[in-house]
Amino acid sequence: MQEKRQIAFLIYPDMTPLDLIGPLQVIKSLERFGAYEVVTVGERLEPVPTDVGVAMQPERTFEQVPSPFALVVPGGLVGPITAIANDRLMAYVRAAGRSAEVLGSVCTGSLILAAAGLLEGRSATTHWTFLEHLGRLGAVPVRKRWVEDGKAITAAGVAAGIDMAIALVARLAGNDVARTIQAIIEYDPEPPLGPIDWRWVEDAKIGPTLLAGVTPALREILAGKPELAKKLFP
Repeated sequence: MQEKRQIAFLIYPDMTPLDLIGPLQVIKSLERFGAYEVVTVGERLEPVPTDVGVAMQPERTFEQVPSPFALVVPGGLVGPITAIANDRLMAYVRAAGRSAEVLGSVCTGSLILAAAGLLEGRSATTHWTFLEHLGRLGAVPVRKRWVEDGKAITAAGVAAGIDMAIALVARLAGNDVARTIQAIIEYDPEPPLGPIDWRWVEDAKIGPTLLAGVTPALREILAGKPELAKKLFP
């Protein structure tokens, strides 16, 4: 029997649940179509808080999934910076990411991959408010819905993770499987207000306002890593 290839989704405190659940719902379906095992991993087998108040519990510990075929990292606002300051978590991301054949991220999850040295010189994306920060960590930031560069496939903010996941399924199992899963989850978005009006977003200064409100707290989280804090939040 062919050994199943593990796809590990990272769970950590204060992450954004949709960054995890959207892609997980898509990629978990691969278990029906091929030799894949899709699991969630974390430091301990206990619930961790998220940024919407719903706790999430990993299925496996880092030690139980040391060398996954693919590692997918969700994002958040405060959570990824806390993760970057967590030496044990970063040691796992670094080791598992180096041996993995596929690296995936959603939103600011790419900051974690980049801080681990896994996106050096690679084109990648993240939430639009953190593109400059991604570049400061050695990646080549690209403002697109999702970006593929070698073994890395990164998505922009939150809902873009579903697009990334469908693209990844197409890479791993072919377009027909990807289309089938897209139909099963009925992913055919029609936002009630239409596409994002980026000119309105810029005029409203949403990004600068958001970052101004959280940057002091993010600097404080990285107080024990002053060089990294200075690089990310000069």
